[in-house]
Amino acid sequence: MGGREEAGEGGEVGVVEELKKKRFLWGVLLAWAPWIPTLIGIGYAFRGISEQKATGLGAVAGGLTELFVVCGIGAILVGQVAAIVLLFRTFSPGHWVRSSFSMLSICASGLMLFLVGLFFWLSWFQTHHSF
Repeated sequence: MGGREEAGEGGEVGVVEELKKKRFLWGVLLAWAPWIPTLIGIGYAFRGISEQKATGLGAVAGGLTELFVVCGIGAILVGQVAAIVLLFRTFSPGHWVRSSFSMLSICASGLMLFLVGLFFWLSWFQTHHSF
């Protein structure tokens, strides 16, 4: 009987570890997925600015507006918050590489949330204030 209890405990630890691994993978996927279209959109925005010799905040805001409409702002917000929650739950004392990559991914998600917030603020500021 003692062997069964030990096997049960080891099996539960394995299930918990598997759950943390799954959360880690989903968190990393959610954290890094929006960066691909973001970098493409920023590249298009800068290319458009250089081709049209545009300057000022309005030129950059126009390119970023197109980017965030295509990506879906709501999906970015929900995905990044979910990624942060999942990644915070994957920290383990024995897995320093996973914990380090989780922290890097959490920072990337935080930066993405900051950029979306900055976009909202600039969009509101531009439409409600004239210079």
